[in-house]
Amino acid sequence: MKKFDELAMTPFVKKVTIFSSGGAFLDGYVLSIIGVALVQLNVELQLTATWSALIGAAALAGIFVGTILGGYLTDIIGRKRMFTLDVIAIGVLSILCIFLGSALQLAILRFLIGFFVGADYPIATSLIAEYTPKHHRAKSMGAVAASWYLGATVAALVGYAFYSVNGGWQWMLGSSALPSLILLIGRHGIPESPMWLARKGRSEEARRVVYEVFGPDVIFEYEEPRDIRLSTLFKKGYFGRVMYLGVFILCQVVPMYAIYTFGPDIMSAFGLGEGHESILGEAIISIMFLVGSFPAMYWLNRFGRRDTVLVSLALMTVGLLILGLWPDAPIYIIVFAFALYAFFQGAPSILQWLYPNELFPTEVRASAVGIAIGFSRVGTVISTYLLPIALEQWGVGITMLVGAALVFIGFASSFFLAPETTNKSLQETSSLNMKVEHHHLPIHQSKK
Repeated sequence: MKKFDELAMTPFVKKVTIFSSGGAFLDGYVLSIIGVALVQLNVELQLTATWSALIGAAALAGIFVGTILGGYLTDIIGRKRMFTLDVIAIGVLSILCIFLGSALQLAILRFLIGFFVGADYPIATSLIAEYTPKHHRAKSMGAVAASWYLGATVAALVGYAFYSVNGGWQWMLGSSALPSLILLIGRHGIPESPMWLARKGRSEEARRVVYEVFGPDVIFEYEEPRDIRLSTLFKKGYFGRVMYLGVFILCQVVPMYAIYTFGPDIMSAFGLGEGHESILGEAIISIMFLVGSFPAMYWLNRFGRRDTVLVSLALMTVGLLILGLWPDAPIYIIVFAFALYAFFQGAPSILQWLYPNELFPTEVRASAVGIAIGFSRVGTVISTYLLPIALEQWGVGITMLVGAALVFIGFASSFFLAPETTNKSLQETSSLNMKVEHHHLPIHQSKK
């Protein structure tokens, strides 16, 4: 007999991780492909800087609404029901982007795509956290972060391929329908979270799911059903966690989203080429984001969540400071600074998914993810809207210094508030230093 948290990464857990991480892939893809497509769309639709900024921010506004509403619904009706509906919607909306004829239509479609991408965050990451044994959660959430960067990298390469094609922007925006279809197929057959079922009083269903996916020799630890309302997140203890995560995630993602959404423009501002060359430069930086995710998975378990994120945020600040203070530096210095920032983004990117899922009870876990991510997206919407205007009026140097200041605020808040959750069960990490009663549920005894 083995406890659930002592299990290895079974093929089923890997399947859940891979296809749940697909939502992050779509996020990285759709948010990055617009930056490349805008190079053509600015001419095709004769976009002003204001319209360009609005279109860039539309998906982020959708993510803000989608994460909060999607998280709330996921805690009420379960993880599985919305697990496929959102990718269907993203695929359909992506195809509609091919036929748009105005900036307003594009902004609306981008908002709706962002809504369903945002809804997938709390659904998918809650499912990963609740199906993954504690020793492997950093790796599983690392896969989510890596998938985001992989999606962004693939988007840059697709944009590079279609850049010179007449009407290439249509293929760029419509291309996200293909990964949506792959995810729809891969997610088929993944059952409801047994942890959510148990906390809803559906213990027999929880037994059946664990028996089917993990076998008869697993002891599933669960807490008795209890009624925890959404208002719990705004009470002493949990509210502090919500506020910290909102600030931490905001400071971590605002510069990153800005770089991805308007990557070619930023590359050009640093003298890293125009057109094709600027897109290729963005792809190279994106690869550094992706590569940094893999050692971060190890560091978060080996050195702990807290120490790893503090060192990472400090080095990210240094990278942006170099870009801000020396914007006309030689190309190798610019590339080094971007690479330093991008490589050490790995650990904070993993923790933006890992921390919210570890620090809140099952009943409100998805809601907490949605609220924390949604809070941060307020900043990303505003900053992404203002970024092309800032580049035009202030220049790239001051813009990068603002990014450095934000990352430093994330460092300072983490120094005082970041918890250590390494190698602890979800019951331990989500409690407010209260003793949690566990009940052992031998799965094999549930079979009749």
